Amino acid sequence: MELFPMIRMFTSIFARALVALALTLCVVAAPAHAERIKDLGTFQGVRPNQLTGYGLVVGLAGTGDDSLDYSTQGMKGVVSRFGLTLPAGVNPALKNAAAVLVTADLPAFAKPGQRLDVTVSALGKAKSLRGGTLILTPLRGADGQIYGMAQGNLAVGGLGVSGADGSQVSVNIPSAGRIPGGATVERAVITGFDTAPQLTFNLAEADLTTALRVADGINQAFGDRRARAMDAVSVTIDAQQGAEQRILMMGLIENIEVRPADAPAKVIVNARTGTVVINGAVRIAPAAIAHGKLTVSVQESPRVVQPLPFSKGETAVEPSSSISVQEEKKPVINFKGGASLADIVKAVNAIGASPADMVAILEALKQAGAMKAELVVL
Repeated sequence: MELFPMIRMFTSIFARALVALALTLCVVAAPAHAERIKDLGTFQGVRPNQLTGYGLVVGLAGTGDDSLDYSTQGMKGVVSRFGLTLPAGVNPALKNAAAVLVTADLPAFAKPGQRLDVTVSALGKAKSLRGGTLILTPLRGADGQIYGMAQGNLAVGGLGVSGADGSQVSVNIPSAGRIPGGATVERAVITGFDTAPQLTFNLAEADLTTALRVADGINQAFGDRRARAMDAVSVTIDAQQGAEQRILMMGLIENIEVRPADAPAKVIVNARTGTVVINGAVRIAPAAIAHGKLTVSVQESPRVVQPLPFSKGETAVEPSSSISVQEEKKPVINFKGGASLADIVKAVNAIGASPADMVAILEALKQAGAMKAELVVL
């Protein structure tokens, strides 16, 4: 075997080993629980926009709006595009048509010609949109301008069937459907990110510590002081003018990893379902809890009283009530200072508290000042 090929082979193996070692070190050096900046928020101006339109679905199998004025006016508007005018005072019964609202989300940087998914929902009393076709419908933004045009056959996941006697069977929601790729973008939204004096990154959840860490992470990655936390949500970044330079910087910033601040201590209570969620930041100060359960039972056992034979008495019902009181004795739970979430759950389970009882215990701990957490009742 020649010498040079062997050297090249060993050099290639050594280079691959160095690359694998470098990647391993990068993974090890990443901060614990770090998250990418792109997962913490979005750049200002780079967001989707909501589009809405009013349209008409035709081709239904007798499950339309019947005589809804909106669908009648819509049908008159549709036929007028083709030079057909319905006689005045004529309101056709449109059982095979339905007035609908069409909604879609226009992504950031969407260009004319791109396709969008649209959702079509019945506006009136249409029983089902299955098998219908949406007629060409303009989609408007909040400024009233047309940004897309929608048309196509609906895909309806629900099913509704009704009988002559009025009986009905419905599976899911047949009065709403989707058209995958059913809209075409007609106008792009100007984001203004390339001409703004500075880039602004907005956090999804307001937190001063996280905003400072995002700014520090950007400054460390670029080796300067271009990022500044302006408040608990916004981080401003100095950037050169021009879309190319800013897109490059935004792509680098999005993949910087930072460790967000720990969530504040919260206890979430859903009073309707009895759900209680306690996050790991909740701590309990020294406190003692005794939770008992008082049960009052009232039983009614009326008796029928018969008169003596050959007497003038009448049969009567004599009430008879029995009241009993039972109180369960529960042990007193003593919380030491700094009790964690696991301690709380273990203690509450030990006294056999239900979700409703747990809500009462947490509220009492909050009022006693032993629980330093925000209590949110949904």
